[in-house]
Amino acid sequence: MSYSAWPNSGQSTVRFDVLVVGGGAAGLYTALCLPPHFQVGLITKDVLSLSASDWAQGGIAAAIAPEDSPTLHIQDTLRAGAGLCEPEAVRLLVEQAPRCVQNLVEMGVAFDRHGDALALTLEAAHSRRRVLHAADTTGRAMVTTLMAQVLSRKNIQVLQQAFALDLWLGPQGCEGVRLIYDSKMIWLRAGAVVLATGGGGQVYAQTTNPALSTGDGVAMAWRAGAQLRDLEFVQFHPTALTQPGAPRFLISEAVRGEGAHLIDAEGRRFAFDYHPAGELAPRDVVSRAIFDHLQKTSSEPASAYVWLDLRPIPAETIRRRFPNIIQVCQQWGVDVFQAPIPVAPAAHYWMGGITADSLSRTTIPALYAVGETASTGVHGANRLASNSLLECLVFGAQLAALEVPPPEAETAPMPDLDKSTPTEINLSALDLAQIIEWRHRLARLIWRSAGICREQAGMEQAITQVETWRAEFAALSVSQALLAEMHSNSTLALSNTEPKALRQWGELRNLLDIAMLMLKSAAFRTESRGGHYRTDYPQTDPNWQVHTLVEGERWYRSAPINSSTDPN
Repeated sequence: MSYSAWPNSGQSTVRFDVLVVGGGAAGLYTALCLPPHFQVGLITKDVLSLSASDWAQGGIAAAIAPEDSPTLHIQDTLRAGAGLCEPEAVRLLVEQAPRCVQNLVEMGVAFDRHGDALALTLEAAHSRRRVLHAADTTGRAMVTTLMAQVLSRKNIQVLQQAFALDLWLGPQGCEGVRLIYDSKMIWLRAGAVVLATGGGGQVYAQTTNPALSTGDGVAMAWRAGAQLRDLEFVQFHPTALTQPGAPRFLISEAVRGEGAHLIDAEGRRFAFDYHPAGELAPRDVVSRAIFDHLQKTSSEPASAYVWLDLRPIPAETIRRRFPNIIQVCQQWGVDVFQAPIPVAPAAHYWMGGITADSLSRTTIPALYAVGETASTGVHGANRLASNSLLECLVFGAQLAALEVPPPEAETAPMPDLDKSTPTEINLSALDLAQIIEWRHRLARLIWRSAGICREQAGMEQAITQVETWRAEFAALSVSQALLAEMHSNSTLALSNTEPKALRQWGELRNLLDIAMLMLKSAAFRTESRGGHYRTDYPQTDPNWQVHTLVEGERWYRSAPINSSTDPN
């Protein structure tokens, strides 16, 4: 089997055994777990160090303490999932957790320790201390170590700043991806493709996700005909830093646990209007309290905020417990010892995604999904804290036994840049400005209509608006040119267009698709459960203890789920 060097000006096509799309924890760990004799291409649309995993503050849950057990971890996960977890997927997640954690330790991830033992902390909805951490930057510690491992492997080639546009389907199922790389639009072939592109938080005006979290994998899989699941379930964090220019940095619930007050512009602790526990109520309750209060008191609720006042906490306690929060707030001009922190709820984690089984297989042959992009059934309607990084590891490791067909089994012709004519794709300044404006308006619309609180009329209006924007977007001259070429089997050299501008085009295409998918899924589920709350259907309905399934333009229910909190 021969492979072209990459990149190479004379050759633009490479045949990999496996392509992994995404450079966060899921993509990196998957690449490392694949059989070492495979030639692996790792595609990242930005530089390798940028991912949502890198922003993860919390940790990784694993039942490794003497007083803990897999049974308790399973029970906690099922309880948090509000009836929609798949018990066998949860069992796999929990039982494989200690082995995956040990693998990270052996790779060199510097988890905090108490003496010689790994330090474990307690997080919301866990019945035991089982969360391993590296200060409050666990994701960064993981990703840094995994990146070093990936870059040391001779069988893994990293393609940075390469934007995957669509999947390549052929007689064998998924045979590769169409992507923009180095001012070229090419087909990249592989025996299998793994989507590990993270979530879609950028569809919301307020999100803790980085700017690259635009739902790319879910959108590509949907356009290719893969089954999607539970797209209405989004977890919102109640207190994210809301300062112009600043990322939506999470202000941990532990701050409120130590005595911080949630106040409005008048200094009133308004959360007690919504729950007797005030700011110490469950996460979804506090998020809804802030959302509702801002809807009532602000003319621009999508960009408004309340305040989290740490001054009731002794200064010595703040310095000891929250050094990173102090540092980040100082960076953005907030002295927590002198003034409250501006905060608002933010979209944090997408429980839904591409339907994937225990081997990370999707409904399309040779297409796999891992991490937040996937819906494996481990999170149900509401993710248990610190199970997300764990899911990346456990389900990435499932691909260690992956088999791919030999190249001679493939029949689609290989494109060749040398035989193609450079094509000028003209993305005008006016079109680019329109794309940026649509993205801004879309995020505000989805925040209002499919955010923390939803209702039918608002979602129907939003669906109409999104469908209008999708049609207008498709009518752009650049869209017509690119989409026409994407359906051909040619390789194109793109001239007179910045690759970053084409990425903005592609990201908006994906955001418009996932906005429509989220809205229609949320309108389809006429109840409230987990991360999906409807003001017109505020109760949980036992008849809706089913998954929402999507294929193409068809929405339907799964069979009823038996997700008892008794793992036996």
